[in-house]
Amino acid sequence: MKRTLFLLPLIVFSWSLRAQYFEVGGQIGLSNYVGDLSYNSSALYLGESHFAAGVFGRFNINQFMAVKLGLNYGSITGRDENATDAFIRERNLSFKSSLVEVGLTGEFNIPGFMPYNLARPLSAYLFGGIGYTFFNPKAFYQGRWYDLQPLGTEGQGLPGFEAPYQKSTLVIPFGLGVKYALTDQLNIGLEIGARRAFTDYLDDVSGNYVDFQTLLAGNGELAAALGNRTGEYLGTEPVLGETGQRGDDKVADW
Repeated sequence: MKRTLFLLPLIVFSWSLRAQYFEVGGQIGLSNYVGDLSYNSSALYLGESHFAAGVFGRFNINQFMAVKLGLNYGSITGRDENATDAFIRERNLSFKSSLVEVGLTGEFNIPGFMPYNLARPLSAYLFGGIGYTFFNPKAFYQGRWYDLQPLGTEGQGLPGFEAPYQKSTLVIPFGLGVKYALTDQLNIGLEIGARRAFTDYLDDVSGNYVDFQTLLAGNGELAAALGNRTGEYLGTEPVLGETGQRGDDKVADW
């Protein structure tokens, strides 16, 4: 399942330099995601929203068009215990990951933004572009947080399995917002956006379970324990055999 990252309402503020053309600013808001470990593996769960922030520089080409280069930080989490689906709750997986993104976006102002002399101080806008995000999924187990990517919980690195995944991905940011010029130089706004991620491993969950003994022998005890956590939920011994699908690597979120 391809992941979608969300930046939920962001408060945006900026200060104009060199008259109306160039701005520097910052933004604060919330981050979330939709993927295999979101609500019922398919929906945004607001209870897993977390603080996000960023800084940017924006060049206003004209009243209708602008280009923005930004650096953003956030985090995402997901837990099967939030699900109402009994099968998903029994899977019993969870994760957290920090996110760092560099992005370049274009903005189209509707009906146009002219903050100088407050000629047209209010405008909605659409944005889209390209970015690159760094992530690192972790799981909590027996009182500690463990990095999941080096473990190979789905057999990564073993003969006949995929290579370990990269902890970075191309993203496509898009969304909409509204901005208002308080003065010739000071702007504020509200923005909501999403990022389509080109990885299936933001949450370390993608394909099928791997046999417990295979993981134990090849990737170690910790990989075997965190690859299949159904036994913890049921209060039984670890599930030893392959039990089919762990995540969905074929169906997109939209």
